Order: sequence, then C-alpha cells, then structure tokens
Amino acid sequence: MESDRRSLLNRPLLSRSVPLDRDNAASRISAYVYGNILILAALIPETASDSDTRIIAVVAGTALSTFVAHAFAEGVGKSVRAGRQLTTVERLAELRDSVPVLSSAVVPVVVLATALLGWLEPSTAQLIAEVTILVRIASMVFVIARLRGERPSGYTLIGAAALAISATAIVVLKLVLTH
Repeated sequence: MESDRRSLLNRPLLSRSVPLDRDNAASRISAYVYGNILILAALIPETASDSDTRIIAVVAGTALSTFVAHAFAEGVGKSVRAGRQLTTVERLAELRDSVPVLSSAVVPVVVLATALLGWLEPSTAQLIAEVTILVRIASMVFVIARLRGERPSGYTLIGAAALAISATAIVVLKLVLTH
C-alpha cells in the first residue's frame, strides 16, 4: 500500500499530453494562489459603478504586473538554484508556470464586464467576483490532495475553509498595511 502511494506521488501530472512534474505543479499552484490573493486585494477596496471601467483596469493591471513580477522572481530564484544563467527555454517555462497569475483575473473581469453591459448591478458583480476568487483559493486544497494521492474527505473541506480564511486574513493585512 505504501509503495502504491509513493508511486502515485512520484507520477507526473498530465497537462494535456505533456507530463507536468511536481516542481512545475508546485510553481503553478504558487502562482495561482498568489495571483488570486492579489486580485482579491485589488477588488475589495474598489467600488464598482455602472459605467466605470476603472475596476476592470485595476484587476487586469494587477494580474499583468503580478504575472511579470512573479515570472521575473521565479526566474531569478531558479537561476540561483541552478547556479547559472537560465536558457531561453527555461525562461519561457517560467513564463508558462506564471500564467495562473493571469488566469486569476479572467473570471472577475468577465463578471465585472456584465455590470457594464447592464446584466448585473455593479455591486453584485463585484461581490460575485470576490466570492469567485475565494472559491478558487479554497478549491486548491482539492488539487493539493490529488497531488498527494489522497481522496477528498471532511478534512479536505475543513482545509478548504481554512485556506479561504487564511487568504482573507492575508488580504486584510495587505489592505491595512498599504491603504
């Protein structure tokens, strides 16, 4: 049983037809969580209005600037770990592993755009965007459990709630210290 579990843990994840190793999966999860936290931190202090595209620009700008910063920082860190300059292929891999930061903004931008189209009230769209980000963060517990070869359980749900609460606390801390 233990050897079966170990083989599950060492098996590469599949990303389409290309295997995704544990280090790349960890980098992408890190980018995903980091991006979602910063998008939530960008959303909360804003106030959406009927014709205001500012909140969409803030969310998109946060995602883009965080993507660039994350890819740069991860590239520098990988260069230090490797003890050499990264190749172009390795730098492109760092960009690819940072894409989850950008994906963090897609749903909020689409939801916020529905307010511009008049489909939702701006405050409702903003609340849905914020809740969506918290759900995305909480859902990472299920991905992490899968990476560990574990089945979801009641503890997984508790972990998801704890992760969402922790992320919210981080956002509150960021907002208190920076706004």
